[in-house]
Amino acid sequence: MGRIYIVIGKSAAGKDSVYAGLMKKGLPDTEALVIYTTRPKRSGEQNGREYYFTDEAHMNELEAAGKIIEKRVYPTVHGDWYYFTADEGRIKDDVTYIGIGTLESFVRLKKYYGEERVCPLYIECDDRTRLLRSVERESAQAAPSYAEVCRRYLADEEDFSEEKIRDAGIEVRFRNDKTVDECVKAVSDHIKRLEGEDHDGKRL
Repeated sequence: MGRIYIVIGKSAAGKDSVYAGLMKKGLPDTEALVIYTTRPKRSGEQNGREYYFTDEAHMNELEAAGKIIEKRVYPTVHGDWYYFTADEGRIKDDVTYIGIGTLESFVRLKKYYGEERVCPLYIECDDRTRLLRSVERESAQAAPSYAEVCRRYLADEEDFSEEKIRDAGIEVRFRNDKTVDECVKAVSDHIKRLEGEDHDGKRL
């Protein structure tokens, strides 16, 4: 059975960059786990690549049909933005996936698919670097919202407390303070090691 690897980390820890680097490496038999969001597309994003961009009406239809595995909402200065994973038959048992999520989504996916199948890839870096990255990223948007940057930054302190990280069962962490290539290599080596152990008939 293929694993589902979830890249997790605070805002601007480099999750998107690490994820993109992993996908670029072309890990064998690995596909992208794409989730849904109701937030607007950012500059450079494409539907079906970073997310499936949808609206609340479609989300409610999927929820009524019992197809939503996990859902979270973020109150923003622009209104509520939803992110969710839906079981619509796209996730195959024999395929390994890599996606981006939160602690909450990781825990719910692990409950739905099983602890042996869903694995965390926790990315972290120092707070100053994250804040600078957030401001720089927001500056590139057509209508920057620095209030939203501050909201996300403060919310992360609660959402990613050490207690919650421990309770989620996350033991391995990957630093992304220097170059993203170094972090991608460390994560890639970790995945290859786990997959290699599976092929040898061993499990952690």
